[in-house]
Amino acid sequence: MFQRQILHFLRPVCRCASLPVTSRPCSSKPSNHDPPLENESLLENLSVMGVDLASARKRQPGVLRKLLTNEQGLALFLKSKGADQETIASIISRFPRSITRSCEHLEERWRLWRNVFKSDAEVVGILSRSPESFFRSSDNKNLEENIAFLMTLGITGKDLHRLLTTAPRTFSNSVALNRNMVELLKSVCLSFDGKDPERFAQTVISRNLYVFIRSTNRIRANVEFLSRSLRLSNTEALGLFQSHGTQILDVSHESLKKNFQSLRTKLGSLGCGAEDFKRMILNYSPVLFVSSERLNEKLDCLMDGGILAQQVVHKPKVLDFSISCIRQRLQDLHGLGYDFQKSGIAVLDTSKKRFLAKLERLSSAENEDFNTNRSV
Repeated sequence: MFQRQILHFLRPVCRCASLPVTSRPCSSKPSNHDPPLENESLLENLSVMGVDLASARKRQPGVLRKLLTNEQGLALFLKSKGADQETIASIISRFPRSITRSCEHLEERWRLWRNVFKSDAEVVGILSRSPESFFRSSDNKNLEENIAFLMTLGITGKDLHRLLTTAPRTFSNSVALNRNMVELLKSVCLSFDGKDPERFAQTVISRNLYVFIRSTNRIRANVEFLSRSLRLSNTEALGLFQSHGTQILDVSHESLKKNFQSLRTKLGSLGCGAEDFKRMILNYSPVLFVSSERLNEKLDCLMDGGILAQQVVHKPKVLDFSISCIRQRLQDLHGLGYDFQKSGIAVLDTSKKRFLAKLERLSSAENEDFNTNRSV
């Protein structure tokens, strides 16, 4: 009997809906005072499939106590779409609730996803990386309505792809909730005398995919705080909130205020005024993501390395790098006699590959100068 079950699991199928789903009773009936028992039959099936029970138990323990599940139907459905046994086991291990989805639900959800993605293989690849994105919501109608709504906004297929994979909770929201966020973004645009609120909302969504999973109160508070504290003109505000500023709209309001005040105080101690601070934020507002302690440490490291505060104001992206990276780069450049006052600090804000190439050129130039001086 056991061998027949295994052969049934391995047999390919075209559709999931025809597969039977059976209930399995628990091994014993618990009393009112005992904790619910796990379904032993389910545990055995999952173990045979290669599921990491410890991981499943840690993530969603309630699933292992259910009497009705569809692990075999799910496995055969995913297998028919190209997933191997290891991928299927990994998906269930990381998102056990996937085995509670019916065959009809899986078929319909797959159809909706295939309206966005090019192939079954692409969807399988996403599920293998982030099973939550596909299985988190059980409401297919809500997913379909949200996709239709976002497309009416002019959201591209590429952005829909990114939303489904990186911010899937967007599609767990009601359409009304997502519409409220869009209306807020439009009102922000109009409050700064913007002429194209639809385009403004589309741009913000495209640049910050997490905006739909934040509250409208947080977004509104952050916009008001930044525009008021920096005394932004309408043009400056529209430019900021449609560029890198979209990334800080959804940060915790309290964290934003704390980091804002800390950076302003630190720059003031380094001789920078209000306009310098404003210029830094307008140049690269994600600097406000950095905690106050870490930011102060990085600025002190740069100042100790001979960098001027005004140079950081104009090139604040250098603060994105780790303190160890900044320290090592300063050491490497000082070793080659690099003059930051003469040549600037743009070299610090480059990829590892470009930085190493720059060091090689500087080293070659130094060797040429040395050989020239010797010949003279």
